[in-house]
Amino acid sequence: MSSKAKRVLPTRPEPPSVEQILADVQGAPPTDPVFVLPPEPPQDHGPAPGCPEPAGEERERLYQQVRSYVGMNQRLQEAREQLRERRRELERVGEALDRRIAEMKQKVF
Repeated sequence: MSSKAKRVLPTRPEPPSVEQILADVQGAPPTDPVFVLPPEPPQDHGPAPGCPEPAGEERERLYQQVRSYVGMNQRLQEAREQLRERRRELERVGEALDRRIAEMKQKVF
């Protein structure tokens, strides 16, 4: 049981009636954010606004850098899996060694 007393939350206010909603909508100016559509996002996926587009050489350098990172990430994942398998093998060998040590101790005593 908890020693903390339960806090009583205040009750929620009643939702507005349809008449209140209509009065609110009718009283809102046309520039109200609810009535203004956001601008369409640009369809081309170029550089972010305010950022200059990289030159051809810079773009190629960035592309090669990304390829290098992706390749490195793949190699790291493969190495991680190899290490997991080696750890499992070491655990199996360690358990077998522990069993053999226990057997030898029983034979000696």
